[in-house]
Amino acid sequence: MAKNLTKRDEDYSKWYNELVIKADLAENSAVRGCMVIKPYGYAIWERIQAELDRMFKETGHQNAYFPLFVPKSLFEAEEKNAEGFAKECAVVTHYRLQNDPDNKGKLRVDPNAKLEEELVVRPTSEAIIWNTFKGWIQSYRDLPLLINQWANVVRWEMRTRLFLRTAEFLWQEGHTAHATKKEAIAEAEQMLEVYADFAERYMAIPVVKGLKTESERFAGALETYCIEALMQDGKALQAGTSHFLGQNFAKAFDVKFAAKDGKLDHVWATSWGVSTRLMGALIMTHSDDNGLVLPPNLAPDQVVIVPIYRGEEQLEEISVVANELMKSLRAKGIRVKYDNRDTHKPGWKFNEYELKGVPVRIAIGPKDLEKGTVEIARRDTFEKQFISREDVVETVVGLMDEIQEKLFNKAKDYRTENTTEVASYDEFKEVLETKGGFILAHWDGTIETEDKIKNETKATIRCIPLDVKEGEGTCMVTGKPSKSLVLFAKAY
Repeated sequence: MAKNLTKRDEDYSKWYNELVIKADLAENSAVRGCMVIKPYGYAIWERIQAELDRMFKETGHQNAYFPLFVPKSLFEAEEKNAEGFAKECAVVTHYRLQNDPDNKGKLRVDPNAKLEEELVVRPTSEAIIWNTFKGWIQSYRDLPLLINQWANVVRWEMRTRLFLRTAEFLWQEGHTAHATKKEAIAEAEQMLEVYADFAERYMAIPVVKGLKTESERFAGALETYCIEALMQDGKALQAGTSHFLGQNFAKAFDVKFAAKDGKLDHVWATSWGVSTRLMGALIMTHSDDNGLVLPPNLAPDQVVIVPIYRGEEQLEEISVVANELMKSLRAKGIRVKYDNRDTHKPGWKFNEYELKGVPVRIAIGPKDLEKGTVEIARRDTFEKQFISREDVVETVVGLMDEIQEKLFNKAKDYRTENTTEVASYDEFKEVLETKGGFILAHWDGTIETEDKIKNETKATIRCIPLDVKEGEGTCMVTGKPSKSLVLFAKAY
């Protein structure tokens, strides 16, 4: 299998697009701006889904499902949310097609089948969910209400890129209701921690936790928490968000509860979500010029066994060893595949699994049978070693943790090397142009200055980091007082 990938340092965007397609993750569909997620790509998404779903349930959340369509009147109920998403909405106006009398064999919209009320294809589900919550919440006994849904949403993007930005994408969205402001804020902060923990422990991606500025907040939120990751090309990628919604949606949909003292009050709300954009983050954080590099915790196949043989007899002898090995590895919780296809040669298979980022490859040939050994190759470092069959299981189990940790540390070292603190606007522009990456600088807190920086440099405030060192300073642009450093970058 010839990879022929464009080199990252030649054209990072082209490298990314080629890798997504050649590694069999996804492809563009016949629907403009939409993608087909192929089985291998979907298998990785299922791993992401499974781990996150477990973490959500461990924190008390339950899954439900709500309609794809939102009546326009409900969508308009929370004004800021409606305004924020209006330009990205797809709208259903008719419910039937009919034969076109002027063009035989073609269909047209039936003019008599106009909907009484137009339906918005959900760009997010707050409106339909809060309208539903009104019937679910009557008293403090119904709270907290902790709901998550796995779904698809549509945001009519004009410029699309596989996984990173598509008109339709998959995600999860959590929606919760609470009796107090304090509980809702604690929920939003807890889910930020869940996302950060998942990104670092499973995706091996170090993230910066922070707050969005007012102009970057989710439409309708009082506060938006986020995790920001740095990709290999020095651009940032927002990997997850968690929103404290206050009582905005509860008031818009009149969701009230009777407190213990009998008084009625509006509930306090949160929402939070991550999407298939995480696939893009995974690719761009770890992969190289030879293809995908997957952290073992999310790899659909952590190990692949490839037989090297001539003739059926050798294959049968190798298969006995391979199947025993596979059984022993699976008993230790290792996801392992034995590729005994006779349609492709071993070299072709080596290239395929290198391209697909399988963390460990085991090769077994006739000489290995004689010596009682196997060859183990790591995808992350390309290191190879011959070890005895008795030591394979222990070695592979150890490699899973070692590779996972090494990928995380490599990404963290890259982020450290590419995070720069600057004092002046000139220095900011120079670093942005020559180095890129994350830039820490003081900002006066005004939208005017934020917009000026964005318009002049294309860099945005990714977040106000939660763990940044406190300290008074002066804005790099205006010289006005600043309470703390904020994180800038060009971003996807």
